[in-house]
Amino acid sequence: MPQAEKKGLSHATLATILSIIPGVGQFFNRQILKGCLFLLIAILYVGGFANLFNMGFWGLFTLGTEVPRDNSIFLLAEGLIAVLVLGIGLLFYYLNLRDAYKNGEAVDNGLKPAGFVRSFKDMTENSYPYLLVSPGVLLLIFTVIFPILFSFALAFTNYNLYHTAPAHLADWVGFNTFKQIFTVDIWRSTFFDVLGWTVIWTLVASTLSIAIGIFLAIVVHQKDLKFKKFWRTVLVLPWAVPGFVTILIFAGMFNDSFGAINNVLLHSLGIKAIPWMTDANWTKVALLFIQSWLGFPYIFVVTTGVLQSIPEDLYEAALMDGATAWEKFRNITLPFILTQMAPIIITQYTFNFNNFNIIYLFNNGGPAVANSTAGGTDILVSWIYKLTMQSSQYALAAALTILLSFFVILIALIQFRRTNSFKEG
Repeated sequence: MPQAEKKGLSHATLATILSIIPGVGQFFNRQILKGCLFLLIAILYVGGFANLFNMGFWGLFTLGTEVPRDNSIFLLAEGLIAVLVLGIGLLFYYLNLRDAYKNGEAVDNGLKPAGFVRSFKDMTENSYPYLLVSPGVLLLIFTVIFPILFSFALAFTNYNLYHTAPAHLADWVGFNTFKQIFTVDIWRSTFFDVLGWTVIWTLVASTLSIAIGIFLAIVVHQKDLKFKKFWRTVLVLPWAVPGFVTILIFAGMFNDSFGAINNVLLHSLGIKAIPWMTDANWTKVALLFIQSWLGFPYIFVVTTGVLQSIPEDLYEAALMDGATAWEKFRNITLPFILTQMAPIIITQYTFNFNNFNIIYLFNNGGPAVANSTAGGTDILVSWIYKLTMQSSQYALAAALTILLSFFVILIALIQFRRTNSFKEG
């Protein structure tokens, strides 16, 4: 200690410097068991993941150099796993330095560093929430963060049908894939067509579902309406049936040749059969109708709960002021509903922006469109699916996924900032 003081180094600083080798700083603080534990973990970590780091980072930077020995996608995945494991190791290394410094500070203040048993007890008491969530966080890293990183990295490669193992290797191409979306004619025209329909689909389908659900909830909530339980049960029934079953049933009903809509309903009214499945415009109309049917029951149920929470005093005061039914709805009911349901309404829009099921199950995104890689009713997420599963344009699909995520996040952030639902106070 005297030499350390002459050099101006505190015990905490010296312990931190020694902890460059995990555990040595703990030894310096006379925490033998803790030092052994840190050192053992470090040895196991380096010994266990040395090969992963060696091959992982080599593969991440090169994506392979020889065919058919190397598989670019496997090497990319292994490299990203190495990055995540390195991140976990750096967190452990930081905790090692922090522990050495904190206990060194205790020595500088004339206190005795905590023993192993006391340190363990303090950790379980003070860091109990972190201990509980740590297994979930580790699972989250490799089941959520890893796929996101993999898709993000894939967008900066040329991975497609012509650059797949074992015959070919993929290469890093930077922003070239994103550039192709806006410069290559077929990709540019398809992208803007699909994006335009995706925006229209999101706005119209979501707004219709919300408007119908709120309207029906307000009608059923009226005091003079009889058999309220019956009406509420009937209006919730569409929600009770699995969505994919409803979509497939409607797909049969709207079929051009044998569907009940054309052969029964329109025929009885003397209306000519409509090409629901072969004309993109009519297919879009059918999709909007189906989504309204699928979406309104949830909004109906939530709105019913919100209506029951509105204080009756507000309506009584408005009635005394001579307010009409429309004025009470516009100034009391609707603002209250929109304020309380703002997060739910926002999620309806973000959900429909990525509503793959109805687009795919109803008509597989069709009908087909000439000189386009997407169908007439494909939205971005279904187009990405086709690029991946049918065209093997993996890098392009990954780039579109990033753009899709950007749009969804942007829409959600704008809507959240415009509401007071998540503000404190």
